[in-house]
Amino acid sequence: MTAAEIHRPPPAPLDAVRAEQIRLLYASGGFPVVTTLAVGGLLACLLVWVGTLPAPEAGIWMGVMTLNTGARQGLRIAFQRARPPDAEWRRWADRFVIGTLIGALTWGVGALWLLAPGRVDLQMFVVAVLLAVAYGGMMAFGGYLPAFLASFLPTFIPVVAWFTLQGDVLHIACTVCFLAWIPTVLLLARHYNQGQVQALRLRFENAALVESLTAQKAIAEQASLAKSRFLAAASHDLRQPVHALGLFIGAMRSHRLPKRSAELVDQMDASIGALDGLFTSLLDISRLDAGLIDGKPTVLPVQPMLARICHELEPEAEAKGIDLVIVPTTAYVLSDPILLERVMPNLISNAVRYTESGWVIVGCRRRGRSYCLEVRDTGPGIAPEQREAVFEEFYQIGNPDRDRAKGLGLGLPIVQRLTAILGHPLEMDSEAGQGTTFRVLVPRATARAVAPSAPRRAPVDLRTGTILAIDDEQAIRVAMAALLESWGHRVIAVGGVEEALAAVSGEGAPDLIICDYRLRAGENGVEAVARVRAALGVEVPALLVTGDAAAESIREAEASGYPLLHKPLSHARLRAAVSNLIRRPARLAPAAE
Repeated sequence: MTAAEIHRPPPAPLDAVRAEQIRLLYASGGFPVVTTLAVGGLLACLLVWVGTLPAPEAGIWMGVMTLNTGARQGLRIAFQRARPPDAEWRRWADRFVIGTLIGALTWGVGALWLLAPGRVDLQMFVVAVLLAVAYGGMMAFGGYLPAFLASFLPTFIPVVAWFTLQGDVLHIACTVCFLAWIPTVLLLARHYNQGQVQALRLRFENAALVESLTAQKAIAEQASLAKSRFLAAASHDLRQPVHALGLFIGAMRSHRLPKRSAELVDQMDASIGALDGLFTSLLDISRLDAGLIDGKPTVLPVQPMLARICHELEPEAEAKGIDLVIVPTTAYVLSDPILLERVMPNLISNAVRYTESGWVIVGCRRRGRSYCLEVRDTGPGIAPEQREAVFEEFYQIGNPDRDRAKGLGLGLPIVQRLTAILGHPLEMDSEAGQGTTFRVLVPRATARAVAPSAPRRAPVDLRTGTILAIDDEQAIRVAMAALLESWGHRVIAVGGVEEALAAVSGEGAPDLIICDYRLRAGENGVEAVARVRAALGVEVPALLVTGDAAAESIREAEASGYPLLHKPLSHARLRAAVSNLIRRPARLAPAAE
């Protein structure tokens, strides 16, 4: 069984198709019925005027036709008001067919009066009118075959009988023509009816397919959301001990260690760095999905960026014996330099990592109003069935053992999200065994003078101070205190807001607050800092630290305006942030109104 057969919706229920046929009958049956009445009136007036139809018979015929037309219009209005369910289609269909049958008998029986003996011209005129009525009925009632048969056969059977009874050659010839024409019309009506039924079935099946796809999309979105929540929760719980371990390692470096111990600390630090890279990639995915990253386009030259990236990857390429080649370019593009410089390293490093022999060529070529940044390699290539999967998180080709040296499988998902934010189309050409080419289309720009970089400031003497550290994890509080104290700071480490308020009430205002964003008892770091500041009446500088990767949490934390660092946090990054914030003079908080 094929995938198409698996996902094909079940056939549309017959009741639903029939009910829709009846709705179409009532929707389109009003104008043709009124038009038929008008045509019949004109025909009767003409025949009365020429003297072939007595006025009383004409009046009776028109009276019956008018009553039938009024009754059918009333039935149509009743149907539109009732809006009956599908299960009641047969009752309304029978009513419609009965009304149509009476109208057709009115024409068929009336034709015996309308066909004037001895006036072949008028007879042909009446027949022409009946043919027009028949074809109009096919368009109006052909969607439901019983309704068309009720409108067609009672009209023409009396006419055929009348022509046969005339007995002369001309009328017999007309009878033969009628007998040849009637089956043709019935066959056309049957095909028309089948076509409409098939169209209705397809419409219902397409609607069912759309509904099924919508439901499957909702399920997939829920699964993706559940996966994101799981990753966020798991990421937070994993970051906590890794973060504490990194702080302990930073504190150990302040002590004199034997050479072998120092080497072990370096190895531990490298392992922490590898975990930090994984968590940073996960955080990038979360930040991109949360819409927290926006592009700020500016004019930038392509060559320095590509040269800088390739220079960093040259040792890895040389170690593998492959040629990493840059095609010189003078192109300038319009893009966000930070985000674009996160896109290209992922593409180039992937090419170097997966190419075992041959070359990797990086260049830029013109395409219309854009420049095409290309990364070509002679690697193993990507099979057609894997071209979409490579943009999924953690998917890697040829790495079933999850070798860390071969990456994490997050590079291309990040590239896809970043190029979407930048509005730069991403293209991929690849064949298994023939290498891969990635292209990023970036708008062209005109070269302009680059402003000279600002002179570097002289180093500032970093002062120490009192730091209030709030974290609900005991191990992190101990590690934070040990690391900060090794830098010369005085640390007040507490596990929650109430402890913090009790500590500062007797100690006075600290020089800096470092607070975990997610705290117990349903409180977060933003609220904790606000309560401490309010209690002190001073706007103490604050730094938020979080191990949460959930998009909403990241968005809320960054919206607070406080600097936000993500766990696991290297001690160098933490020291730079602490040194920058602790130099700021404290200001009096605005008085509460």
